[in-house]
Amino acid sequence: MTGSMPYVAVAVLFLCGLYMVLFEHNLFKIALGITVMEASANLFLVVLGYRSGGGIPVYTLASREAMVLPTPQALTLTAIVIGLATTALLLSLVVWAYRHYGTLDIQQIRRLRG
Repeated sequence: MTGSMPYVAVAVLFLCGLYMVLFEHNLFKIALGITVMEASANLFLVVLGYRSGGGIPVYTLASREAMVLPTPQALTLTAIVIGLATTALLLSLVVWAYRHYGTLDIQQIRRLRG
């Protein structure tokens, strides 16, 4: 069971973020849900690249032992940077919506549209 625990954690994180995106009415909570879903995707990439007993890929003298895959780690670093930019853009849109409409509730913003 412990071998599948990281995948369970990925699924739980993703479902929590999806719940926040679909069922919350606050724009800030929706942005937080998208960030949680991005974190679950990063965790999934790290879990896919893990090998038990694997060596460090940058250590050149360990050529005979199994290595941890470096590609998912590089993809995860790239995804973290993209996620940071996405989160900054989402939060700037949330601040703009609050300044423009005076509320963060989606239902009230839809009613104010005219």
